[in-house]
Amino acid sequence: MVTAFALAAALLYGSADFLGGVATRRSRALSMLPASALSGLLLVLAAAVASGGVATRTGLAWGVAAGAVGGVGLIVFYAGLAAGPMTIVAPTSALTATILPVAVSLAEGERAGAVVYAGALLCLVAIVLVSAAGTPAVTAHSATGPGLLDRLAARGFHVRAIGYGVAAGATFGLFFIFLRNAGQAGALWPVVASRLAGFVVIVFAAAVTRTRPVIRAGSTRLLAAILGSGLLDAAANVCYVLATRAGLFGLAVVLTSLYPGVTVLLARFTLGERLRKAQLAGLLLAAAGVILVTS
Repeated sequence: MVTAFALAAALLYGSADFLGGVATRRSRALSMLPASALSGLLLVLAAAVASGGVATRTGLAWGVAAGAVGGVGLIVFYAGLAAGPMTIVAPTSALTATILPVAVSLAEGERAGAVVYAGALLCLVAIVLVSAAGTPAVTAHSATGPGLLDRLAARGFHVRAIGYGVAAGATFGLFFIFLRNAGQAGALWPVVASRLAGFVVIVFAAAVTRTRPVIRAGSTRLLAAILGSGLLDAAANVCYVLATRAGLFGLAVVLTSLYPGVTVLLARFTLGERLRKAQLAGLLLAAAGVILVTS
């Protein structure tokens, strides 16, 4: 069951990111994230009420921590994409977000067979390859001439982009760990707490930057993409929590982290975007990795 829930989470996260990406092409990230986060909050609230269960203080605390770091991670990630290059920020973020929880799972004593480890390793490589986009490098230059970071970037060492990627990935990795801990309470109320905390962080950031939400006439498709992104992301949170309850935490994280592949495929078949050779190789490795870990 861990495989089924984790792959479902990957499918939902990837679809949510696709809709979020479509929305951010027509509006700023912070202008659409509050509405997206609110729709997801309402979904998990309804699911928690329907499923019942008792909320524990420990579970709620972990949920709040997960939502807070997740909200910060989104802001850092979008800031990194704006600073560029995306080809460095996205893969660095994806790899860091996966390795951190896997390291925790190993430290906690989780062990699997050699075939599962081989499959997980293929999935890790796939995550990096699939996350690599074809966006050109964007480097900020000083008015007084190129500084140290600019000179390094000119030689291929994008320190700023790597920093954003590692920071965003670390917060996403902590989100996976904290949400796993929250989900051990046995009810969905910690997920509600996580979504609420993330919503508060995003709204606060939007208020500080004086970013207005996307609510205007004639933007039905944009609003549909924004709300749909939030709903799918919330559903992914629930599937991820169920995956961590069903089996090995490290395996659940690795399979869930394949979500960039879903985003890439949706962009290919919906928007007609071309796949880079690295992304195609990543998709093939992901398929091979899933086969190995499920064999």
